Amino acid sequence: MEFDSEKLRAYYADAPEDITLEDIDLERRPKHVSIIMDGNGRWAQARGMDRTKGHAAGVDSLRETVTTCVRMGIDVLSVYAFSTENWKRPQREVDMLMHLFATTLMKELPLFHQENVQLRFFGDLTALPKKTYDVFMEGLEETKGNTGMIFALAVNYGSRAEITRAAQMLAQDVLEGSLKVEEISQAALESYLYTAGLPDPDLLIRSSGELRLSNYLLWQLAYTEFYVTDTYWPDFDRWEFLRAIRAYQSRDRRFGGVKTK
Repeated sequence: MEFDSEKLRAYYADAPEDITLEDIDLERRPKHVSIIMDGNGRWAQARGMDRTKGHAAGVDSLRETVTTCVRMGIDVLSVYAFSTENWKRPQREVDMLMHLFATTLMKELPLFHQENVQLRFFGDLTALPKKTYDVFMEGLEETKGNTGMIFALAVNYGSRAEITRAAQMLAQDVLEGSLKVEEISQAALESYLYTAGLPDPDLLIRSSGELRLSNYLLWQLAYTEFYVTDTYWPDFDRWEFLRAIRAYQSRDRRFGGVKTK
């Protein structure tokens, strides 16, 4: 995706000592960045606040990250917002998150239009409360004509469930005779994943220092570069994003092969 270099440089003015925009090769920026947003609750508890306050604070970091990716010309930004396992959390926290999803999305729609962002979702949205579901559907409808960055929210998402769903759909095609067993391929399965039509992530960022995938995009992350920061998500900003890009660009991506001289 194209970007305005002057606007980007203005956005990254007043750099801290350890990182500047000059450290980044903008011609080698990743096309798809995915983020596991972690540490909201711990951020709040470290400040003597209720965990729900951390989720609200995390919205500001997400807004800045969306803007950062647009400014940098990233094609796709995907984020892990709510997993299939998160329903096990205290009901009060779950209810607050569902309310936060709905109110935040409505509030941010003008930003999506301003930045030409198209919204997309990964996960089974039918299990969400009706108000949250309706707002999500409105967001999809409102932004479907936008042609800039794709912003994908993984909500009620679990990768094992996603792959199982794809396998069931393939099996149904075989039963109905529209697909032969020998025609089942990686491409056929990928066409039934929530990420169908999108490039696999080049870079996965996880905040708060946790070293696990948490049932997120297990198929799609096969050759993705990982960047883990101890920073809690509410403290994640444009400079932390730049550090992640710098780390990504320091990697030698061979995709299982060996480079020859």
